[in-house]
Amino acid sequence: MPVRLIGLVAAAGLTAAALPAAAQSAAATYPVTPTQRAVAQAAAQSGVPESELAPGAPDIYTVKRGDTLWAISGMYLRRPWRWPELWGMNLSEIRNPHLIYPGQQLYLERSGGMARLRTGRPVGSGSGDQARIEPRTRYDRIGENPLPTLRPSAIEPFLAQPLVIDAPTLGNAPRFVGTQEDRVMLARGDRAYVRGAPGSPLALVPGAPRGYRVFRDAIPLRDPSTGEILGYEAQYLGRADLVRGETVETSLRDGKQLSEIVPASVDITVTKEEIRIGDRLLPEPPTATTLYTPRAPNVPLENARVLSIYGSAVLDAAQNQVVSINKGSRDGVEPGFVMAILSEGERVIDRTDPERVRIKLPDERNGLLMVFRTFDRVSYGLILNIRTGVKIGDRLVSPE
Repeated sequence: MPVRLIGLVAAAGLTAAALPAAAQSAAATYPVTPTQRAVAQAAAQSGVPESELAPGAPDIYTVKRGDTLWAISGMYLRRPWRWPELWGMNLSEIRNPHLIYPGQQLYLERSGGMARLRTGRPVGSGSGDQARIEPRTRYDRIGENPLPTLRPSAIEPFLAQPLVIDAPTLGNAPRFVGTQEDRVMLARGDRAYVRGAPGSPLALVPGAPRGYRVFRDAIPLRDPSTGEILGYEAQYLGRADLVRGETVETSLRDGKQLSEIVPASVDITVTKEEIRIGDRLLPEPPTATTLYTPRAPNVPLENARVLSIYGSAVLDAAQNQVVSINKGSRDGVEPGFVMAILSEGERVIDRTDPERVRIKLPDERNGLLMVFRTFDRVSYGLILNIRTGVKIGDRLVSPE
């Protein structure tokens, strides 16, 4: 699934005329918001306080292959999700902050307690306030793609794989009912037979997509606070193509006319795990380019909590693991939201109190996660950094 995860920047960019056509199109489709632009304009006039810079922010940096926008923003800012301020430091040169390429050079200027970030090459022999910056575009196209927000390998599988469905969709999903040569397990290249729900035969409609995702073991996702089932998380197994639709054939036997169901035929094209009778299918979603900008949530996160740890039997999630949360698009959650993870404080006995009162220690900030995919009532996020393991039920709040 081709994915372009761009946004965040702030650090360097290209003029519209210098951008590849594909990049110009992406930039036009995903403009910055009025709030982001207002923050950037304010920063462009005065810069940002040096206290907002990350420790060790480099004076000169050349963007490299393998860099990510999140890492570059974190290199310059203590709070990397506040990318508009970093972009504002170079507003006169960056027309759209959603694009950054390997080979661009970044220069950090400090003056009067304020800082600005420029692209270009310092020229002349002056120093301090006498140094001049000559704008200069330098970049290395890698398939004309800008840098990704996060490392694609960390989340690309999850853009197609975790599948959250509701109970009716689960019950009506077509199912595998037969195999060739009575095979127990199916692999890539095998043909299998599938039936739809009663009254909904799996039909092959001309012009309609033929790709399906295969899944099993839909696990209920229960809200840690209320116990309510927010959806069912299905285990992704692979992909199948529909080659013949489900039909009904009639024949004459012993003087009687009989009707027989002939299941649909599918070919297995991708397998992550072996597929077997009883597994289910759902239409594969259309391929789409995903772009987003990391930012603090602009909606309240009341009772937001970690719902589950995806694809893991361990109790604690580590850095770069994916977790689900109990808030989705219905709650205003969007891809790109950055949330702080709070570990619940322990409950201990106050041994200094003669009554031995039981107390709860404060919840403490443990790290950050970024939402990259949303469903109606559930979202998935990548853990960006943590101090200790993340547990189911940990609270999520705005990082500000």
